[in-house]
Amino acid sequence: MCKNFCLLVIIVFALVACSPAAVTPVATEPVSTPMAEPTAVEPSPTAAVVEPSPAPVELLPMTFMAGYKPQANLPFVGVYVAKAKGFFEEEGLDVTVEHSAGQGQHLQLLSAGTIQVTNQDAAVLLQRRADPGLPLVAIALLGQKGQQAYAALKSSGIESPKDWEGHTVGYKGTPPPDLFALISAAGADKDKIELVNVGFDPRLLTEGKVDVYPVFKSNEPYMIRSWGYDLNLWAAEDFGVPSLGLTYVTSEEILETQPELLTRFLRGALRGIQYASEHPDEAIEITLTYTGPETDPAHMRFMLDAELKDAQSNLTAEKGWGWQTQEQWQALADMLKAEGLPVEDDISSAFTTQILEAARDK
Repeated sequence: MCKNFCLLVIIVFALVACSPAAVTPVATEPVSTPMAEPTAVEPSPTAAVVEPSPAPVELLPMTFMAGYKPQANLPFVGVYVAKAKGFFEEEGLDVTVEHSAGQGQHLQLLSAGTIQVTNQDAAVLLQRRADPGLPLVAIALLGQKGQQAYAALKSSGIESPKDWEGHTVGYKGTPPPDLFALISAAGADKDKIELVNVGFDPRLLTEGKVDVYPVFKSNEPYMIRSWGYDLNLWAAEDFGVPSLGLTYVTSEEILETQPELLTRFLRGALRGIQYASEHPDEAIEITLTYTGPETDPAHMRFMLDAELKDAQSNLTAEKGWGWQTQEQWQALADMLKAEGLPVEDDISSAFTTQILEAARDK
């Protein structure tokens, strides 16, 4: 046992002798080691980059009802183009485009608040405000001149309204006030002119059943000339008779309660008109998506060109598309009154530049 104990003591001393000596730490200046720049990790080319989806913009719904069937009337084209090119969407609007079935449906639905904007001839607007009292307000005057004219075949020898004496002159439905004003301004005697209701068939002129036919300047002249006939045309404004054309129209209630919606609509529609004036062929292609492929594109182009021409004046050259003034509306109202038609004494509520001004302020 003593031998074992001695052997254990010898092993312990051997282990201590082989261990490293303890080192007392010595204070030294710290050494500054620059940190390595972080190494950018290139994404795997196969890794999909997931972007958060933008929150959907909720578009404000509204309805524009054109006052007639689809065609290239300027108020229609402005809306067609604005919708197709995304101008309304940029304004935060979802515009539904509808077309009136006739019989004043568009004015009835506007007055009831079912639609928000339509179009209407300025003279008719003034008369409908007075009787039956529809609360219509023009927010833009696109037709700086009236829509109608009177046509005679060039071969007839009728060279002026004075020559209408002794001939038959047609009208559509009821004689329009500017017809009598034009006859008077031209120095003709209306009692020597036979006035007849001719409806909407211009063949009555080419077949010799009437000597002077009432036309919409942007429509029937194209048709009659395409049949091979030359025309003489007379319009009321050519004889100093006040006349105005188509307007964008809303109601008094919508104007009061939804001016921002109307501003967005008008801004988009006027952009559509400007685009159509710069790209008429494309505007007609867009229009044909509404009219259908059976429509004559050349006819629609004639209509657009004619209405773009009548939408321009010294006033619009300064103020832009659709501008209107009290003087224009008052002159038209005075002419209507002179012809015995119902018109309000104060026509200042029949139109407004409020929406036009707001649309241009952006």
